[in-house]
Amino acid sequence: MKTTRLIVDNNVNKIEVYTQAVEKLKMGEVVAFPTETVYGLGAIATNEQAVAKIFEAKGRPSDNPLIVHVGEAHHVLKYVSEISKKADDCIEAFWPGPLTLILHAKPNVFAPNVTAGLSTVGLRMPDHPVALELLKLLAEPVAAPSANRSGKPSPTTALHVENDLQGRIPLILDGGATGIGLESTVVDFTVDPPVILRPGGVTAQMLRTVIGEVIEPDTTTVDDATVPRAPGMKYAHYAPDAPVFLIQPDLDAVDRAIQSIHTQNQKVALLAPDEFKHNEADWFFSLGNQQNLESTAQHLYAHLRECDDTTADIILVTVPLKTGVGAAIFNRLEKAADGNWWHS
Repeated sequence: MKTTRLIVDNNVNKIEVYTQAVEKLKMGEVVAFPTETVYGLGAIATNEQAVAKIFEAKGRPSDNPLIVHVGEAHHVLKYVSEISKKADDCIEAFWPGPLTLILHAKPNVFAPNVTAGLSTVGLRMPDHPVALELLKLLAEPVAAPSANRSGKPSPTTALHVENDLQGRIPLILDGGATGIGLESTVVDFTVDPPVILRPGGVTAQMLRTVIGEVIEPDTTTVDDATVPRAPGMKYAHYAPDAPVFLIQPDLDAVDRAIQSIHTQNQKVALLAPDEFKHNEADWFFSLGNQQNLESTAQHLYAHLRECDDTTADIILVTVPLKTGVGAAIFNRLEKAADGNWWHS
């Protein structure tokens, strides 16, 4: 299969580009497109055969549910059996934006492989001009996980998508680098108080400002026998080729870890804040200023991907405080490391 990447900017015929994408989707194909979080790989959510192509292209486990994207907030009423006041208030406050709501799905609306057999569905309205224009022209719900090979760092540029899925999908809409860089916050509104299943750009504090109490569980993973209610809860995700180990942002501890790795004749790549750049790591990737975690989030996946261009045997990553968007960064790093922490 030939993969075409079409740039969407002010210098191209946008109507022609969007028309190609809409035609592909209506023919039951998949199309990669940018959102404000990461690039998504979309198929019409009511077409089971089309949705199956998402799982095939990504190599994604079939018990991992997909988030459905809509182009208009009121379209949600077509797809769910009820919307609580709290859910409605969050739609009003955060859509379009990086918030996915888990709600009770109307029966027999979505393809069964979208919901992984659950009675619930995750819905969101992305805040990106390319995604919104595509969804509005298509006028159909689009199931779209991140547009990468399953388990790998999510793509924040069209080139990341092309590197992962070249020859596996027909079309990529290139809308430039994404803004937030981490997937949406997923909140279960089928229970009260609502529960955060995956932290993201809409933080717990932002939610509490709108709807009051929100539960942040100690863990956002499920066991092997459980069907996850949201993406990213069950399997190792976001991982580069070399093993990732987490470490606290302590200069002495990081120096000791690097010395220990070098003693074993291994090379190490370090992802850490700027103040760690003068250490003995073989490669250093800056996570920026610890006071600006939004910038850290924006570049995290790109740095993890850049590690694959090195010959590092081990990737060491310092963790942020679990406050604000730091909770989302911490969550993604735990998944990338599959829970592994460095112990000297």
